[in-house]
Amino acid sequence: MSMADALKEARRCLNCAKPGCRTGCPIENNIPQFIRALRDGNLGTAYEIISERSNLPAICGRVCPHEKQCESHCVLARNKNGIKVGSLERFIADFAHINGLKPIPPTTGERGSVAVIGSGPAGLTVAGDLAKMNFGVTVFEGMPEPGGVLMFGIPEFRLSKVVVRREIDQLRHIGVVFKTGVLVGPDITVDDMFAQGFDAIFMGTGTALPKTLDLPGKELAGIITATYYLQMVVLVENGKLDARETLLHDSDRILVIGAGNVAMDAARTAIRRGAKSVTVVYHKTDKQVSAFPNEFTAAQKEGVQFEFLQSPTAYTAAADGSVGGLDVEEMVQTPEGKFKPTGKHKVIPCDRIILAIGQKPAARIVSTTTGIRVDERGFVITRERPYGMTTRAGVFSSGDVVHGPATVVLAMRESKKVAAGIAQYVDAKHLLAECEE
Repeated sequence: MSMADALKEARRCLNCAKPGCRTGCPIENNIPQFIRALRDGNLGTAYEIISERSNLPAICGRVCPHEKQCESHCVLARNKNGIKVGSLERFIADFAHINGLKPIPPTTGERGSVAVIGSGPAGLTVAGDLAKMNFGVTVFEGMPEPGGVLMFGIPEFRLSKVVVRREIDQLRHIGVVFKTGVLVGPDITVDDMFAQGFDAIFMGTGTALPKTLDLPGKELAGIITATYYLQMVVLVENGKLDARETLLHDSDRILVIGAGNVAMDAARTAIRRGAKSVTVVYHKTDKQVSAFPNEFTAAQKEGVQFEFLQSPTAYTAAADGSVGGLDVEEMVQTPEGKFKPTGKHKVIPCDRIILAIGQKPAARIVSTTTGIRVDERGFVITRERPYGMTTRAGVFSSGDVVHGPATVVLAMRESKKVAAGIAQYVDAKHLLAECEE
């Protein structure tokens, strides 16, 4: 948006007494108030208002599913003319960056010291909220650069890494310390962190392990996971790896198994990197695609093909011993909405297969400490009071590692509540220590 476009859009806001847009926002951003400030030309104030609830406005303005959240709850959306909240948020955040606005003062750290494991949306939200509450915060990240899935999981065409870096720089400005290349578990443990004097620890490690399909031929070369592929592409684009490390080549015929947002990201990335063809294979219909509608539509426009109602049953080999095709069985949807196999098979030829069927938590942190319980799927168990604390006192968790894979803003919503729980716990801990003295 240009300045003129943003002001014109802001003036359309009705400033509702009961704003549905704020109800629809998972982190309850004060949308009418920042739009009003923008309308009046007070962009610094608008950015201050956004920063009260969000630590990542430039990111949320780009990747949040606004059409399902704030924008769909706008009263004007009833006539399909809702306020473009996401575009206004993005405009304000970009304006603040260009003009060097720093509305939040640096933390004093006097309220306590907290370690944050992981620098994805959950970790960055907790770190930012606690720094704003005058806690000293140190973020431990295993990758060479902070950002987690924002940096290494979302393609450049959806979220510029320049934007991610500048949002992280804003957190550095308010006093958050980042330690990269530190893998919690092998390099440092939860017990080590407590020994170093941290009052509490937050685990925001996400779902690092991709799921695979246990099918005949799974050992064939040329079968990779979407998360690995997207991570390698980011490293290649940043000049840290040779292009061959993506394991995909120009003129490859690519199959992507799965139909979520990660599958669309992988498919669109492969198209943009010169694949001869990219086909998404999904065992249900286009009505059950779990990707955001705009991502599904964008993939179709970019040339991604779709094979619906096809359930993978085996990988087939090429003459050189690598994967050469995918055996699928045709499915049919019953009148009750269930999907059943028909017994009809075919082989879809390919040169590479990308798996995008979900992720699960890694166990390297939980296995290197005691007292942190997980459920049967490996997700961390937390409690309601203090909110987000695990079964070990002082260790908190949120995000995908607790709730399963979700959107950026949903991870932020839960993590804001956990940050409040951490503050409550550390304050109580210090009060009890004072009483004992």
